[in-house]
Amino acid sequence: MERLTEIYEEYSELVFKYLMTLCRDSHIAEELTQDTFYKAIQSIERFNGTCKMSVWLCQIAKHTYYQYVDKQMKQPELVTLQSGPSIEQLLIAQEDKIEIYRKMHQLKEPFREVLHLRLLGGLSFQEIGEVLGKNENWARVTFYRAKVKLLEEGKQNEPM
Repeated sequence: MERLTEIYEEYSELVFKYLMTLCRDSHIAEELTQDTFYKAIQSIERFNGTCKMSVWLCQIAKHTYYQYVDKQMKQPELVTLQSGPSIEQLLIAQEDKIEIYRKMHQLKEPFREVLHLRLLGGLSFQEIGEVLGKNENWARVTFYRAKVKLLEEGKQNEPM
């Protein structure tokens, strides 16, 4: 039991940050982090050490997030309008975000995942390397190449 506590203390922040890159909501990420460690405890005997503990936990976290999304798609919540920016302003901002995410989504792996982890999750290059089973330098180079690809894509789609 003491070893499980050590694992949680060592990796919970990394798993939380990884989940933040996926869902961008701290409350959901916290809940999914707890679910991730619950599932990890249930299946700890299946961890064979062929990968780092952090990679194994992030894989569980990713699957936990996908299960959460599937559940949300089956049970859509009612959307309520709040006071604040106008609907037109929200739509324009949303269109810009959607276009950026669309371009990011069109990137091939590992560029897409590195961008998500860095920009949305706020993970350091060292943490990205750990999550993806690579080193810090690989994460830096991959992030730079992903940015270049996004910029090239943006220039190709600009009207002349």
